[in-house]
Amino acid sequence: MTSITVRIPDDLKREIDELGVQVSEVTRTAIENEVFRLKREKAKLAAKKLSGLLASIPDEEIVKAVRETRDER
Repeated sequence: MTSITVRIPDDLKREIDELGVQVSEVTRTAIENEVFRLKREKAKLAAKKLSGLLASIPDEEIVKAVRETRDER
């Protein structure tokens, strides 16, 4: 497992200690959530771009491609 260093204000560190915050767990969860959010956003942008590309293809072309793919099986 990799370690990271985070700088925080002294008063926040005191509060963390007083409250018994599990810094590693909270940090790990926050980073995992942010990575998930960014991946989801990236996927949404890719889907939107793909949707735009597919919209420019005439329906007849899509039907033709599907039929040709079926016939190859």
